[in-house]
Amino acid sequence: MRNEPKRCGWCEGDPLYEAYHDNEWGVPIYDDATLFEFLILETFQAGLSWITVLRKRENFRTAFDNFNYNSIAKYNEEKINQLLHNKGIIRNKLKINATVSNAKAFLKIRDDFGTFSKYIWSFVNGKPIINSYNNYKEAPANTELSDKISADLKKRGFKFVGSTVVYAHMQATGMVNDHEVSCFRHEEVKKKVK
Repeated sequence: MRNEPKRCGWCEGDPLYEAYHDNEWGVPIYDDATLFEFLILETFQAGLSWITVLRKRENFRTAFDNFNYNSIAKYNEEKINQLLHNKGIIRNKLKINATVSNAKAFLKIRDDFGTFSKYIWSFVNGKPIINSYNNYKEAPANTELSDKISADLKKRGFKFVGSTVVYAHMQATGMVNDHEVSCFRHEEVKKKVK
């Protein structure tokens, strides 16, 4: 058996989870397209496990026009009905409708702030919050900051963006570094700050 690096406990044992953890989770993202992709995926994850969504990620990419917010904002009833019959994704009508309305709200934020990235990163002054957890179970499900961001997103018309979903989005997109301190990615991710 080869010598595996020390990873966060939540991803160990599943190759897909490990690859996601090793290459994406916690890396600061400033690109609107990728931020929107994670927003969609986190929306569909609400109430489910992340691995369920991760396993369907490529199906979501195909079904939702490569996560193109401009296209998704224009989806009509016919397109929504197609999605409801797509067995490759999570077929939840409320979440599919929320994805369309969230794309519209996303575009409005881009109009108001120039980019969604400027808007969302302004909550942490453009720099990730570096936490120091010994065990991933120490990380909170939500924080006062995720409460604040959630409330602001809802005020701007977003749906399925409760504080827990927002905190998961912050973790995924590197707004917070919640890698365990013993994880090989904790230090690597810290170096990826813009």
